[in-house]
Amino acid sequence: MKADYDSRADALLIELLGPGLCDGAVEVDDNYCHVETRKGRVASIELLDPSDHLDLLKRAADRLGLDAEALLAAAEAALAAPDRPVTVEVGKPASAAAA
Repeated sequence: MKADYDSRADALLIELLGPGLCDGAVEVDDNYCHVETRKGRVASIELLDPSDHLDLLKRAADRLGLDAEALLAAAEAALAAPDRPVTVEVGKPASAAAA
């Protein structure tokens, strides 16, 4: 997944799908967390004021069936390298990989 933290806007964008037009949206939080969907799949998550609202990523993950740890890893990587896109690949947990 790709993540990008725009320090001027204080906004984080996590992209789970490649480029394309989105056809739906889910509000995880009225003010800070917005999810766009494409054909029923999560395409991207936008988080405003991310350093104070990373907990909303877990809420989004729980609500939408996503990996909360992977989202948090992407967010933290983007916050550590502001104003540059980062790509994060998170494997399956060891217990799932062994099955």
